[in-house]
Amino acid sequence: MTTRTALFALLAVWGVGLGGAMPLRADESVSEDTKSEATSHTTGPASGLINRVWTKADSDGLPGVIRVFLSDGTLISDSCWETHRLSPWKMLSDNALTWNEDGTDISAKIASLSAEKLTLILDLKGGAVEEHYVAAPVPYVCPDMPK
Repeated sequence: MTTRTALFALLAVWGVGLGGAMPLRADESVSEDTKSEATSHTTGPASGLINRVWTKADSDGLPGVIRVFLSDGTLISDSCWETHRLSPWKMLSDNALTWNEDGTDISAKIASLSAEKLTLILDLKGGAVEEHYVAAPVPYVCPDMPK
């Protein structure tokens, strides 16, 4: 009996100890200020841009280029041939946005946006560059890259 009691006591102590280290639920860890800031990104004409996986449709020989503009102000950039990147981004107006890559601000205008297509015009040092994206199909797997 004593061994059983000691075992239950240990289990109870471990259970209480683990409960303090467990993460909060998502709705408890986000402040009201953060929620309103994230919501402000999703209003207006560009709301279809947010929280979607956009894959580059331009045929430049580099498959699988994606951009994901998250409502929390994080831009995920990735491709089948390069390491992913997380960058801060924000809307400047209804059709203008900016993000930062390696300390350089990239400005872009949304030339067109629908449920399935996105066209961005990037304002780069060498001039304006037009990029075309489509909503990424699910599932999607990067093709095998030649070695």
